[in-house]
Parts: sequence; C-alpha cells; structure tokens
Amino acid sequence: MTVSWTKHRFSGGALVFDTTNTVVHRGDAARSFDRFDDPSEISRFAAAASSFRAAELGGRPLAVHDAERSAPLVLQIRKASDRLFRSAALSGSMEAAHLPALLRACAAGLEEGEGALGVPGMPFGDPSRPLAFEAALAVSALSLLSGGSLGRVKICPNCNWLLLDASRNASRVWCDMAVCGNRHKAKRHYHRNREAADA
Repeated sequence: MTVSWTKHRFSGGALVFDTTNTVVHRGDAARSFDRFDDPSEISRFAAAASSFRAAELGGRPLAVHDAERSAPLVLQIRKASDRLFRSAALSGSMEAAHLPALLRACAAGLEEGEGALGVPGMPFGDPSRPLAFEAALAVSALSLLSGGSLGRVKICPNCNWLLLDASRNASRVWCDMAVCGNRHKAKRHYHRNREAADA
C-alpha cells in the first residue's frame, strides 16, 4: 500500500527519528507494521524528507539510487538508532553496548556519501548535490551523540514514536500536538464523561 508521506510523518525532530518512526506501533506485536516493507517507499520517504527536513539537511536533497539495494542498510541504521536512542530516552543515558552496532551501521551508510560532510554550518555537505539517503541517516544519527541532544530524546506517550525535543524549556510531550496531543485530550474527555455518567 502506498504511504502518504505527510508533514505529520516527519514530526520526530530529526531525520533519523522520522526514519525509526516508520515502524508503526513499535512494541505492540498485534498492531505493529513496517512502512518500509515495500522498499519503493524508502525512495518516496527520502523525496518527502528532502522537503520536510530541508532545514536539518541544509537544503541538500536526498537520493535513493536503488531502493532494493539500499533497503538492508537503511533498515540496519534504523534498527541500531532506535535501539540506542529509545534506551537513552528511557534511562537518561546512552547504553555503551548499543553504540558499536550504530557506529558500524553509520560507517557503512557514510560509504554511500560523496563529497565533504561535516562542514561548519553544513553538516550534510554541499546543498547543490544530492546525498545518498543512507549517508544522511548516518549524519543525522551521529549528530545526536554530541552536545545535549541525548537529554532531549523522548518517546511520545501516545504512539511510541521517538522525538527530539527542541523546545526552549524541554517541555515537548507529543510527537505532534495536533495528532497525538488531541487524541490524548479526547480520551481524557471521554473517560471523564464516563466516570461522571457512572457516578
């Protein structure tokens, strides 16, 4: 089934989190599914990310030259990123045992990149040239390992998506207030009404 890659699907705050969030209802075996089961969706996701993540990417477009060939590495980076950052969000610190898998996956992803990366002010490199999606995923993940980013990684309490809280006072709760925040409000309103009716 073709996915509609809307703005909501890019509410993780970082390209790597938007990518980890392509596994829907993660942790719920009965409802979980993978939006990348069809590798062609990786190409469509990368095209949408070029627009919705333009600020993070410094305007550099993403490219997927062969989705079938790229899929195993994209999934490897996604899995290692989710494992490390989800654990960090739950514990408040990075688990050393999770780091080697992420570093190996990111190293493989960076091999797909061309040109200079990590240029001051342009971590994703020259915006006039497309960047392989795998390389961009690696840069996005690695950039979160430094500074205070780890302390701002959270899990949406409604959908279980990873998110980067970039708010000034680190008060962000939901991946998307218009979706998960409103669903939570609706549930709370429903339960209050039920309790009042039962009373």
